[in-house]
Amino acid sequence: MHGGDEVVAALAGPPQPLDWKFSQVFGERTAGEEVQEVDIISAIEFDKTGDHLATGDRGGRVVLFERTDTKDHGVSRRDLERMDYLISRHPEFRYKTEFQSHEPEFDYLKSLEIEEKINKIRWCQTANSALFLLSTNDKTIKFWKVQEKKVKKISDMNLDPSKAVGNGSIASSSNSSSPKPCLANGSSLDGSYNNLSHDFSFPPGGLPSLHLPVVTSQETNLVARCRRVYGHAHDYHINSISNNSDGETFISADDLRINLWNLEISNQSFNIVDVKPANMEDLTEVITSAEFHPTHCNMLAYSSSKGSIRLIDLRQSALCDSHAKLFEEPEAPGSRSFFTEIIASISDIKFAKDGRYILSRDYMTLKLWDINMDSGPVATFQVHEYLRPKLCDLYENDSIFDKFECCLSGDGLRVATGSYSNLFRVFGCAPGSTEATTLEASKNPMRRQVQTPSRPSRPLSSITRVVRRGTETPGVDANGNSFDFTTKLLHLAWHPTENSIACAAANSLYMYYA
Repeated sequence: MHGGDEVVAALAGPPQPLDWKFSQVFGERTAGEEVQEVDIISAIEFDKTGDHLATGDRGGRVVLFERTDTKDHGVSRRDLERMDYLISRHPEFRYKTEFQSHEPEFDYLKSLEIEEKINKIRWCQTANSALFLLSTNDKTIKFWKVQEKKVKKISDMNLDPSKAVGNGSIASSSNSSSPKPCLANGSSLDGSYNNLSHDFSFPPGGLPSLHLPVVTSQETNLVARCRRVYGHAHDYHINSISNNSDGETFISADDLRINLWNLEISNQSFNIVDVKPANMEDLTEVITSAEFHPTHCNMLAYSSSKGSIRLIDLRQSALCDSHAKLFEEPEAPGSRSFFTEIIASISDIKFAKDGRYILSRDYMTLKLWDINMDSGPVATFQVHEYLRPKLCDLYENDSIFDKFECCLSGDGLRVATGSYSNLFRVFGCAPGSTEATTLEASKNPMRRQVQTPSRPSRPLSSITRVVRRGTETPGVDANGNSFDFTTKLLHLAWHPTENSIACAAANSLYMYYA
């Protein structure tokens, strides 16, 4: 999304809408199967290469998947480049391993249960083929190392203790021809070698041939080890963690504070943002999400429940309560209602790969912000405008407080976010693009497609909200399909280099490609 790229894109016209296809599903439910609360996915994250995917769930587990379709194409890289060869196969992942990251705890000082649910996962830089990642629940962040360990298998000796006689001497036919089953590290299944008497003696003339134990095979097992625990730094629930581009530090954010950590030091953090007022009755907004800039290690952004985004520069001062830039949209006159502040709260922010744009998600919309322009968003995308007349019902059943995540494609041309009825939306954000696709997290993602032409993203100059009246009927979305507030797609992630999306529908992980 640099200036030259925008000129070329404008000349070529906006890219064509993508044709999304189902790729894979992990943990698919059968019809009528009840979902266990602990199995519901609560976090999804691709690593920087896109070769690994991690999910966290409400039961405190982290599950890792690895990509399989990029290995061994049978064509050398030089040939691929010479032929400008496009791999027709879609991205495929397989289950790699899982581990229990967090356990339920109890804070005795505050008489408060701390649930094990994974709030966020972030991949760290790999080293020596080991994978590193950070995971957090409401209070405690953990640094995990996942590595393949070789487990040696040892063959038995050819000594057969079942034929021991008298004072422990061995009968003449001591060459055991039947191999014994063996375990890791050489222990025998029956353990009988340990039962040989202490006065064991070899027969006269010795054994014809004595086989000493040898390593017969080496199996590799994936082992997850918790390297560090970063705890006791947040009084309120942690909503975000984000790695710095320097590879050494990361931030964690709760409702009122943002802390800066060094990955190597778990018992000390620096408080860099504190919005807690002297009197809590004066509290007007809380921090909802925070993320480091993808390339500038001194810059980070955080969003608030008032719908604003603050960009801060760590070079300005140690305590960054004063922001470098403030991004917020002026309120349209006469549009204020009881729900205005609730639906303005930003649930998630993401930097584009080049760091020029910030994507934010509030309850009703996605907004794209240019960090060089703080007068308002450069584009606004209506996610589920047909729910606006239902805000009262959504408030009654607490759905209005649901926190939907958002993501950008690696090339910065598209954005995506979830909605209800296990639907998610993909919008084109290139100049002139009218792409606005509705997909369902199922094996037939295009089932809920809108047949009418999609409306382009709202231009910056248009402040007034577009509300379609008279088309909504209770419980029916823009396509005439009934919607379900209990099935919501909160978590999704876009592959860093390809048009591939992973999204969570309850305990199922669906993957799509275009």
